[in-house]
Amino acid sequence: MPLLTIHHKTEYRYISPVSFGEHRFMLRPSDGHDLRVLDSRLKISPEPMSLRWIHDVFGNSVAIADFDARADRLVFDWHVTVAHNPVEDFALTPDDPAYFYPFVYDDAELPDLVQYITPQYPDPEGNIAAWARSFVDEDRPSPTFAILSRITHAIRKQFEYRRRHEPGTQAPCDTLRWGTGTCRDYALFMIEALRRLGFAARFVSGYIFVPDDIAQHHVGGGSTHAWVQVYLPSAGWIEFDPTNGIVGTRDLIRVAVARDPRQAIPLRGVYVGTRDAFDVMDVSVQVVSAEERSEELEAAAL
Repeated sequence: MPLLTIHHKTEYRYISPVSFGEHRFMLRPSDGHDLRVLDSRLKISPEPMSLRWIHDVFGNSVAIADFDARADRLVFDWHVTVAHNPVEDFALTPDDPAYFYPFVYDDAELPDLVQYITPQYPDPEGNIAAWARSFVDEDRPSPTFAILSRITHAIRKQFEYRRRHEPGTQAPCDTLRWGTGTCRDYALFMIEALRRLGFAARFVSGYIFVPDDIAQHHVGGGSTHAWVQVYLPSAGWIEFDPTNGIVGTRDLIRVAVARDPRQAIPLRGVYVGTRDAFDVMDVSVQVVSAEERSEELEAAAL
């Protein structure tokens, strides 16, 4: 089981000292049979007046910090080590009900999946729906994995990855129209496309490990990452990363899941001060293997 170390640092700088309101952050990886948190350390400067952890409506770990100090810098410095055990890409057999598309969700599960099947964003001209249907053979059942895989790789090939500094996630119609976006934009577009085919799909926020030997093929390192989970009967929630064409949990470290990207923002908060007091925000994320980390420490000691 590979060990990975994550160092996530976010620093806000201000022209002059300001006061800070409540800050919420979703940085702790989600424990499960494929991922286990072994160690974590969080340092916040200035030190918050209070820090508490809760589980949100989806069961994600959320930390809430309140402050009583004024400062011209606010720093969140997070270190965590996880044991990551990637699961098999796809485990369905031809005897399983979801092996071929279309399929029907079980009556016992459907009430809990409706929120993930129902489209959340407008598609007034039907362009998203038409794009999604282009991957489906209308005349005969098709292997479900083939459809999901083709959609995942098509987004990676057809769209141009572009970092944006504007907050939020762009509308899925705009992602399709412009053919560009970030990993969050890609994930939301894929979710809305799949929902129009009747798939239960949800948003995932986390980190991506970029091994040195395939670094040129991975996008999304150096920051938080986003991808998609699709629920299939007998297989459960399966990861699909349209930014990198990854199927399954290989190299993906899950932190939070949500119906909509706005419910899985890694870090958000407010400050009290003049509008022009804010200067800049710096975010750095490093995800390295335990072996790489040991080599770095040995090099630093020389």
